[in-house]
Amino acid sequence: MNKLRLGIIGVGGIAIGRHIPAFQKLSEQAAITAVTDVNLERAESVAKEFKIPHAFESYQDMFPHVDAVVICTPNKFHAEITVKALEAGLHVLCEKPMAMTTAEAEQMVEASKRAGKVLSIGFHYRFMKESQAAKKVILENEIGQPIVVRIQALRRRKVPGWGVFTNKSLQGGGSLIDYGCHLLDLALWLIGNPEPVEVSGTAYNILSKQPDQVNLWGTFNHETFDVDDHVTSYVRFDNNVSLMLETTWAANIEEDQETLSISGDQGGLDVFPFRLNYAKHGMLFNSAASWIPGEEDYGLEQARNFVGSCLGQTEQLVKPEEALHVTKIIEAIYESSEKKRSIILE
Repeated sequence: MNKLRLGIIGVGGIAIGRHIPAFQKLSEQAAITAVTDVNLERAESVAKEFKIPHAFESYQDMFPHVDAVVICTPNKFHAEITVKALEAGLHVLCEKPMAMTTAEAEQMVEASKRAGKVLSIGFHYRFMKESQAAKKVILENEIGQPIVVRIQALRRRKVPGWGVFTNKSLQGGGSLIDYGCHLLDLALWLIGNPEPVEVSGTAYNILSKQPDQVNLWGTFNHETFDVDDHVTSYVRFDNNVSLMLETTWAANIEEDQETLSISGDQGGLDVFPFRLNYAKHGMLFNSAASWIPGEEDYGLEQARNFVGSCLGQTEQLVKPEEALHVTKIIEAIYESSEKKRSIILE
């Protein structure tokens, strides 16, 4: 295969804002040959705008024209489309989250194994240069054995007021499944994807149910809002590492905060901004990097890795078995909140 033929399934904001521009920069290795959307008129408009040869209403009609697909639909359809694409012999890059449930994610993993095709999930935070730097120093044992992970993915009054982000039946959840999942995946990858064994969490949607919303990202109906806008959780792993996560779309805080820190037995690190923290020689050190290699365009890096993986030229960075852990933990957090007790995982 000289050049990978790509198809885009769902031509909403994430497709035209990230995926199509990124893949079109890789014209020597890949070409977007088709797009599909349930709104055929929109698919045809996007195809014309980006000079893509084919537009379809049915994604299955697109399969003969492509070698790989990028799935940019609401979460509800991720598993179904992924499995059908893999069964058709296509590679798949599916937007995050992997699926609505653990059972769906497991079906996707099995379909990938049966087909022998690449299945990657759009956890693009792994491709950020700070994330790559953090992984490098952890692998080189700079902080020793990770012990405690702390995540804060906090936005001040920024509920996405467009698309279907606040539709539970289509998305499966709110701030956790949409935003917190990125930092959760990144943390799991950095600490080597240990097996989660116990999860406790609480999901709230109190703030966004109030009338007279002050919201910086569009408008939404507070009366029908039925997803989480604030979540706290605690996760324990089989190697006794613990993880604390807080994520929100709508917190009453001074400003947005996006932090991921890992404390190890020999040192610690903060990912955003990247910093190493040590106790050595009877002193305390905080070490910031003056330069970090890598690209600023992590969407492009994600696209490059997927294309290279499909062509057998690159090791796949986001493996489906790893993304499955994210879905398993998110599902357990929601279950814990509903049952008001911790959840023991098999």
